[in-house]
Amino acid sequence: MTVKRKFNAGDIMINLIMILVCFITLYPMYYVFILSISDPVAAASMKVYFYPKGLYFRSYSILATDGNMWRSYGYTIFYVVANTLLVLLTCITCAYPLTSKKLMGRKFVVAFLLVPMYFGGGLIPSFLLISKLGLYNTVWALIIPSCFNVWYIILTRTFFAGIPESLRESARIDGANNFTILSRIYVPLSKPILAVVGIYTIVNVWNSWFPSMVYQPDTAIQPLQMYLRRVLIEQTVDLTKLSQAEAEAMARQKLSNNQLKYSMIIFTTLPVIFTYPFFQKYFVKGVMLGSLKG
Repeated sequence: MTVKRKFNAGDIMINLIMILVCFITLYPMYYVFILSISDPVAAASMKVYFYPKGLYFRSYSILATDGNMWRSYGYTIFYVVANTLLVLLTCITCAYPLTSKKLMGRKFVVAFLLVPMYFGGGLIPSFLLISKLGLYNTVWALIIPSCFNVWYIILTRTFFAGIPESLRESARIDGANNFTILSRIYVPLSKPILAVVGIYTIVNVWNSWFPSMVYQPDTAIQPLQMYLRRVLIEQTVDLTKLSQAEAEAMARQKLSNNQLKYSMIIFTTLPVIFTYPFFQKYFVKGVMLGSLKG
């Protein structure tokens, strides 16, 4: 037997609101995409709203042959992978001993970790520290300082604390050491929180550009977001000081540059958007960690 559910006015209103929220959330990205494939003149006139006017793919072909962009892409992937692996490693290795009730000074260590989570030295002390350690203008300036995140450690510790202590005791009776217990019991059971930490780290590192601007003056090792920043904030030329032919050529070049900016935004944003489906299975469970039950 099938039960037919009738939609009342409240259900219809909720569905309409959710459709509106989805539209408001997705339309800006869709708008940039249709601008990137529209005719440059139509895109510059801002008469493109819901579908592309004309088709223009030259900006994507320019990006595909841009060696500097691909180099920045490679460094970004390197920063993302290195930071994600190190953050997960530090979260697991720091959170596991903090769940042991037999650890001496456990409460003091937890309280000590909370201090840098709320208070920081600021930009100038951080810059001096990076310089003194010899990390300035190197790839390690974006990896080593950010591989230790106290908030992620606290989240992982909270999740580890929810695993029954009897599992650890049973494993010890069977002769397992701490490394075996951590790798065989805690890590497999903690996939939701590790997925949340991983995806948060991926998004943060992928979108980060300020640390590179401060610590990496060499453009050859800067990530993709710094390359995008240079593209979007490039200098303009005063067309009134040029001849008519030069002005027309410069105007066409400017339209092409605007089109290139739209394509660059799409090109740099899609990879991190496609990351979410791989973590969706664990994301909802892990992100609700610490929430209150009604």
